[in-house]
Amino acid sequence: MKYKPHEYQTYATKFILNNPIAAILLEMGLGKSVITLTAINDLLFDSFEIIRVLVIAPLRVARDTWTAEIAKWEHFENIRASVAIGTEKQRREALLANADIYLINRENVKWLVENFNFDYDMVVIDELSSFKDHGSQRFKALRKVRPNVKRIVGLTGTPAPNGLMDLWAEIGILDMGQRLGRFIGGYRERYFLPDKRNQTTIFSYKPREGAEEAIYEKISDICISMKSLDYLKMPECVINNVEVEMSEKEATLYQKLKKDMIIPFKDGDIDAKSSVGLSNKLLQMANGAVYDEIGNAKYIHERKLDALEDLIEASNGKPVLIAYWFKHDIQRICERFPAVKLDTSVDISKWNAGEIPIAIIHPASAGHGLNLQVGGSTLIWFGLTWSLELYQQTNARLWRQGQKNTVVIHHIITKGTIDEDVLKTLVSKDDTQAALIEAVKANLYEGG
Repeated sequence: MKYKPHEYQTYATKFILNNPIAAILLEMGLGKSVITLTAINDLLFDSFEIIRVLVIAPLRVARDTWTAEIAKWEHFENIRASVAIGTEKQRREALLANADIYLINRENVKWLVENFNFDYDMVVIDELSSFKDHGSQRFKALRKVRPNVKRIVGLTGTPAPNGLMDLWAEIGILDMGQRLGRFIGGYRERYFLPDKRNQTTIFSYKPREGAEEAIYEKISDICISMKSLDYLKMPECVINNVEVEMSEKEATLYQKLKKDMIIPFKDGDIDAKSSVGLSNKLLQMANGAVYDEIGNAKYIHERKLDALEDLIEASNGKPVLIAYWFKHDIQRICERFPAVKLDTSVDISKWNAGEIPIAIIHPASAGHGLNLQVGGSTLIWFGLTWSLELYQQTNARLWRQGQKNTVVIHHIITKGTIDEDVLKTLVSKDDTQAALIEAVKANLYEGG
């Protein structure tokens, strides 16, 4: 297929070409893969600035999305790609193959650094937010070899999924600490104040007055951002909250767990043990089942399953995609409906071909890069996640460029439960992220 880039795509490609360090904060659906590949193609075969490129991405994205993009566009006909995924033997063979671009999943970055000479001229991190944890093995490994790399590009639509604290690691892995400082402690001290604390223990931080603007200014020279709605004729997106209500007996059980953190049963107690554990158990109970101390699922109610049945029936045969979180969710859903889990490349192809009427997917698997918009336009959140990043990215599997229908996103919410808190938190986190994207927004006509 012949590539006819939008004006914003040409702008973003030039930004990568002109900036050895680039953070491209592209909202979902704007085509970050083809934009970056076009820049790589020019650097490989036009200016001859690079020879070997490493692309680090979520597993399915590395395996399916990037290879599909290379095969799709005719101007990439000279690019040779090698996918280093699978067994250690398969990964080694792929990394030793004669290629221009090597694709690897982020979980194997540490293995790559420890076992091979890191001689890549350019590194692309597809989903920069997956390097937001400065204590992770992948972050430490890549930081160790970062000085060897001449060019680096970070791609994400969710640069600050949990707030501005995430930016230190993400920007630092790109510029080696030039803009936000070499140490997280210094960054925290300059731009944040303690927020939630218990005596000497600080649980969270809040930005100092003027910190947001100062941070945005520091990183603005290497960042551009774009919103789908600004540059594409996006399909309409309708958000619908479907409320269900537990019976008095079920609600009493929920409140008991919330208050006491334990519900005794003869065959295994439901025991939260900690505040984090309690949050997890309450989310499970809102969904209709909860794991006991032995690991068995205790069934509490079927309110969400009933609501899901109504939504599927109301779709009148149109394909629906269901997002679940807990294993007992998918077990109960699949017992009641002929749902197919989208796990393999074959499953994804069948969904996009319209051969799967009811599909089910976990946000951690659907979170980045998968193009599912051809197969349907209805997404049902059976249970929500605290992660804004996974929430937005999962929605963007359907609400993106190429979607020809109005996208409907349903949230099944159990009234009077933690579901309501999760939904509020997702909205408040989005406010912070939207401010960041707005601050470093690209202006095609003013050149910055």
